Amino acid sequence: MLAVIVTFPTLEKIAIFLLTLSVLVVLHEFGHFLIARRNGVRVTEFAVGMGPKLFGWTSPRSGTLYSIRALPIGGYCMMHGEDGKTSTAEQQREFRVSRSPDPENFQAKSPLARLGIIVAGPVANFILAYVILLLGTIAFGVASSTVQPVVGMVLPNSPAQAIGLQPGDRILQIDGTVIRSGDQLIAMIHRALGKRLDLVFENNGTRREVYVTPKPCDVPQLHGMGCIGFAPAAAYRRVGLIHAIASSGRDYLQIAGQTVGSLGLLFAHFHRYASQVSGPIGIGQVAITVEDFGWGPYLRLAALISFALGIFNLLPIPALDGGRAAFIIAELIRGRPVDPDKEAMVHIAGFALLMALMVIIAVHDISRIVEGRGVFN
Repeated sequence: MLAVIVTFPTLEKIAIFLLTLSVLVVLHEFGHFLIARRNGVRVTEFAVGMGPKLFGWTSPRSGTLYSIRALPIGGYCMMHGEDGKTSTAEQQREFRVSRSPDPENFQAKSPLARLGIIVAGPVANFILAYVILLLGTIAFGVASSTVQPVVGMVLPNSPAQAIGLQPGDRILQIDGTVIRSGDQLIAMIHRALGKRLDLVFENNGTRREVYVTPKPCDVPQLHGMGCIGFAPAAAYRRVGLIHAIASSGRDYLQIAGQTVGSLGLLFAHFHRYASQVSGPIGIGQVAITVEDFGWGPYLRLAALISFALGIFNLLPIPALDGGRAAFIIAELIRGRPVDPDKEAMVHIAGFALLMALMVIIAVHDISRIVEGRGVFN
C-alpha cells in the first residue's frame, strides 16, 4: 500500500498556489465582464469560485448577481445570450428569429463588439502579467549577482541529486561550519574537490544530514575545483521606481518570448517536446518548489502563468476563447454567421478533445511525481 503524507507546510503552499490560480482566472473573467458592460451586454452572474453558491448579491442597477461559490478555484462571467441555460445554437437561433431582439443580449452586438468581449479575458491576463512583475520588483527587488545558501536548479545524475537535494532546500552547515551566505557555501564546496563533506540542510522544515564528495566541475573556468551539481538561488536587491518599470518591461518581454517560442517548438517538434508539457498539477508542483525561493521568484512565476493562460485561451481551440473568436472572425470574413448547429457541434467535439488532453497531461504529471522526478529534470 502506498501512503502519501502531506505536511502542513506543503498544504500551505498548495493553498497559496490555488489562491494564485484563482486570482488569475477571476481577473481573466473580469476582463470579459468589463468589456461586456462597456458594450451594453447584461452580465447575469459574476462568480468567484465554482460549485454550489454560498451567498450572493444582486445589483439593483445592472441586475448582475455577484456570488461566492463553495470551491475557491477560479470563477466565471455569465452573459445574457451566453448563459448556458440553452445551447449556443438555440440562443443564436432564438435571437435571430426574434422580432424585438434584446439590446442587452450578447448575440445582439456587432461581430467586432463580440470579438472584443471574447479577447478581453486573455488581454487581461497579459496586462496582469506585467502588473505582477512590476509589483514584485517594487516590493522585493530584482535578482542580483549575489546568491543565497538555497538550492536552485539541481542537475540530473549529480551528487546533489543522489543525496536528495531539491530546489528550495537551504544549506545550514558544512563540516560543522554554519553557512551564512551563498558565497561562503560556493567557496567551501569548490575547495573540497574529492573530500567527503558532512552537509546539513533543511527540506520543508525538516533538518537532514548527509555526506557528499564534490567531483571535478564541468565548467572550464572552474578547473581543479569541486562541484556537487546544483546552482544556488539568486538573492534580490531593492531598486527605484524607474528601474523597476524598466526591469519589469525586460522581464515581460523575456517571458513573452519564452512562452511564444516554447509554443512554436511544441507545434514544430511535437514528438520531441510533448512530454515536457505540464497541466495544473505539474504547474502546481513547480509553484510549490519556487515558493521556497521567496516571493520575488514566486511572483515572476505567477506572471509567467498569467501570460501563458492568456496565450492558451487565444489558441483557436473550440470551447476556448480563441475558438469562439475564430468563429466571429469567420463571420466577419464571410459576411454572415456560421450555422449555429455546426458551431455547436464543433464546440462539443473540441471540448471533449480538450478534456481528454487534460486527463492525459494530468496522468503524466502524477506519474512524474510518483516516480520522484523533480520539476526541473
